[in-house]
Amino acid sequence: MKVVIVFNHPYDGSFCNAILESVTNGLTKGKHQVDLIHLDKDNFNPVMTAADLKSFRDKMPTDPKVIEYSNRIKNADHLIFIFPIWWELMPAMTKGFVDKVIFPGLAYDYTNAGNTRMKPLWNNVKGITMITTMNTPDYLYGLLFGNAIKKAMIVGTFWKIGFKNRKWISYNQVKQVSMEKRKKWLIKLEHKFASF
Repeated sequence: MKVVIVFNHPYDGSFCNAILESVTNGLTKGKHQVDLIHLDKDNFNPVMTAADLKSFRDKMPTDPKVIEYSNRIKNADHLIFIFPIWWELMPAMTKGFVDKVIFPGLAYDYTNAGNTRMKPLWNNVKGITMITTMNTPDYLYGLLFGNAIKKAMIVGTFWKIGFKNRKWISYNQVKQVSMEKRKKWLIKLEHKFASF
């Protein structure tokens, strides 16, 4: 299986980087092919410009990175996002990736004249997994903020364009938990993706 990982965290010592390492190790042990899109190291520009909006309307992207990323994803069997939750949502680069790469004519198209129904164009992709970290307790994130990232990504993006197999793995209170618990999370994650 070919898996594309879209990763966004600027600090190499972050828990997100430890998650990336565990997921990659697991997938490698499971003999899967891993293609890493590291938005920070690629200096991906998340800003939607006037030219990008025109491209969006015309369904003809002009940003070379957008075209490159889409070509890599359309040959994948599974797509994994790894990023922190800051102020209840994703960092700017992940949001920019959603805005600029999940693009009509590339990632999806409309199935009716009113542009209200969508279908995915990344036809090889059989599933989406989103792995996030945050310091908010899970019950508070659900109760106070309505699982905002799930609504934005799992439902508002990937359900809307027609992907059926969608999963969210959330690591909460990362700063407050013990190093031992973090290590257990990472070992479990590696085992999960080794048998993916």
